[in-house]
Amino acid sequence: MRHTREKLYSHTQSAKRFTNNSGLSLHVNVCSTKYKCTECTKCFRNNKELKIHRQSHAGEKTLECTVCNKRFTCSRDLVVHSRIHSGEKPYKCHECDKAFSVSSTLYTHMRFHAGDRPYKCSLCNKSFSQSSHLQTHKRHVHSNRRPYDCRYCGKMFKSSGELRCHVSIHTGAKSYSCRHCSDSFRRLDQLKTHLLRSHNEGTWFT
Repeated sequence: MRHTREKLYSHTQSAKRFTNNSGLSLHVNVCSTKYKCTECTKCFRNNKELKIHRQSHAGEKTLECTVCNKRFTCSRDLVVHSRIHSGEKPYKCHECDKAFSVSSTLYTHMRFHAGDRPYKCSLCNKSFSQSSHLQTHKRHVHSNRRPYDCRYCGKMFKSSGELRCHVSIHTGAKSYSCRHCSDSFRRLDQLKTHLLRSHNEGTWFT
């Protein structure tokens, strides 16, 4: 029997459709929130979280991470950042048991299960679950601009990431280090694959 990903679940207010009920529920929760920041449109579960977030738009970075000394304007951002060092992942996917350190990453991940790809390329038929993936697609597929040049050989690249990866061929540098072990890599995608396979960190879906 052939399986399809037909979008049978729809939200009456936004007209968005989803392949399963979990995707619809997640979307409804975001749409129905009353606590939206008027400056950046981020949504929060309650007024307390919204008030804490608003501090990031006005105020100096007075809170400092004790591990890496990075500074933040509000305690919530510092708490989220600290999970990088502690490895805490409180946001769990009920579809595949993956876990994430921030709720926004879980929301993006859930789009895979929901079949939701809201970011559509205006130049072809491809669509993406994340805006950043769409921008990367346009830059690599539909643009010939190569603004980044190698200082060693003059070769031109479309992104700073591609240039950084190329430069490591000349220098032998392995800039991407694993925070769990002593392994390091020349390319970011190599590090991500290592984290997933060796430390069960990350996901193939995001």
